Amino acid sequence: MKGKPFTHTRLCISNCNPAILQRVASASVTVDTQLISSIGKGVLVFAAVASDDTPKEVESMAAKVLKMKMWPDDAGGTDIRGEVLCISQFTLLASTKKGSKPDFHGAAGGEQARELYDHFVKNVQELYEKDKVKNGVFQAMMQVNLQNDGPVTLEIQTNPSSTQAKGNAGTNADAKGEKKGEYQLPAELLE
Repeated sequence: MKGKPFTHTRLCISNCNPAILQRVASASVTVDTQLISSIGKGVLVFAAVASDDTPKEVESMAAKVLKMKMWPDDAGGTDIRGEVLCISQFTLLASTKKGSKPDFHGAAGGEQARELYDHFVKNVQELYEKDKVKNGVFQAMMQVNLQNDGPVTLEIQTNPSSTQAKGNAGTNADAKGEKKGEYQLPAELLE
């Protein structure tokens, strides 16, 4: 594979509504050389809408994004401590079970995806501070630039399947799926 860039592809079993969160010092999104949105310190969110997602799951994801602890939280409440840039990314739902060509049948299509993604962004804005939540352009070819902070990158889901949840490395559940206490990021990543 000499000369080809490495890309990360993940398998998402149905009904998992994934998002990737990256703690950033800054991030921006450009379409056709035009700057669309930019943020300073905060969180870059890559979000996907699955074909069987509902408004309730999208609302749950918005709340989970804002509650995720990515910085030390000595004041209580939300832990974003900056701005949020949301980017729609259906490729998070790629299935690579067969062959070398990703299958995107698990992703919601067209208008359903747009409505649910817009609902997600609206919920993030309502639950946080509207003027601090920025967005990319749905279904556009975007160039996303970021300066990672840490780096701290987390994958979150609203409804992972039981087999996927048990197989996730780094979870805080034992073999029976019982919770074993809170997982804490290493202190050096939280400072």
